[in-house]
Amino acid sequence: MNPHLARLLRIAQQPSRRLIGLMSGTSLDGLDVALCRLEGSGAGTRLTLEQFATVPYADEVRQRIRRVFARAEVSLEELTLLNAWIGALHGQLVLDCLRAWGLRPAEIDAVASHGQTVYHAPAHQHQRPEYPLNATLQIGDGDHLAVRTGIITLSDFRQKHIAAGGEGAPLAVYGDYLLFSSPQEDRLLLNLGGIANFTYLPASLDAAAVFSTDVGPGNTLLDAFVRQHYPAHSYDPDGQLAAAGTPNAPLLAALLDHPFFAASLPKTTGPELFSPDYVRAAQQRSGTASLSPTDLLATLTELSAEGIARAAHLAFGPAPQAAVYSSGGGMHNPTLMQAIARRLPGCSFADTQALGVLPDAKEAVLFAVLANEALAGSAVAIGAGRQRVPAVHMGKISLPG
Repeated sequence: MNPHLARLLRIAQQPSRRLIGLMSGTSLDGLDVALCRLEGSGAGTRLTLEQFATVPYADEVRQRIRRVFARAEVSLEELTLLNAWIGALHGQLVLDCLRAWGLRPAEIDAVASHGQTVYHAPAHQHQRPEYPLNATLQIGDGDHLAVRTGIITLSDFRQKHIAAGGEGAPLAVYGDYLLFSSPQEDRLLLNLGGIANFTYLPASLDAAAVFSTDVGPGNTLLDAFVRQHYPAHSYDPDGQLAAAGTPNAPLLAALLDHPFFAASLPKTTGPELFSPDYVRAAQQRSGTASLSPTDLLATLTELSAEGIARAAHLAFGPAPQAAVYSSGGGMHNPTLMQAIARRLPGCSFADTQALGVLPDAKEAVLFAVLANEALAGSAVAIGAGRQRVPAVHMGKISLPG
């Protein structure tokens, strides 16, 4: 038998697994690296986060990714080269983290790599009848990562979800359901990444009632216009720039005048829709093209908050009541968090640290959970009707040799 397959079988049969989850989001801040010990699987999953680091991307890395990120037309050569280059880069960053933590690659059972999303194309968004399907593309080849680290690697998780009838995002619902469900309260797990999404976890623990959905822009528009108007910054530190401005009602109305916000749940989207061009078109329609940078950022902050609130109202009626646990870069923006809380007065707010998981680590942890399920779990269907998440094992397996 191939010795790597024999090791894979042993890993699957172990009572616990030591897995590294990797996440690089649409904000392009860097690579989140979460070293997790996962005991059991399914509803019996128990997580210990042993180590966590965010390795910032150098400006050169961000620039290379932005040349292909969320663009309708790119250099095929550039995309091909980046796929291999990012896989090797992520592998080296894993080795750097292991060295810093005093660990050897042989002490890790597997790596779970999300890769770098460069284009997300659900059918409702691309609307091309000759391609009546959902699609998404993450680069950062798993074989390169496996060979560079010498560790079995699971990658490209979103493709199986799409193949089984899903939209490829958000995937957090699987890990959220397994790790964070509680009979004590209804919970919303709110992730404020480039795109905002939430998972609903009912206190009934009924898997058929669980769902996850994208809700609109989180940080993606804010970060883009901060970079444009304040080149020394890549984001709005503590929401200070937006707090200095005044939201513009006509522009906010024009931004919200898009069918995405009224579409039924669940739904998925990406920076391909919520791009600077989308904002500039709304400014033209509302006569606000000369808006000051701080007023523009204040308005975009209100847009992110309103998208979250509208989705909550679509799901739970005019007065949602749930315990909201936030994660992702946007949770560090008090101006944004206050705007969300103002719109959802019946909800309580905390971050996922209250549930035992560092909020900045949560997305990387969830991909480690998906890998654990692929290795040792039984596929679980979550939700019902349009909200049903297919019962599939996700992640392509790359052997190191």
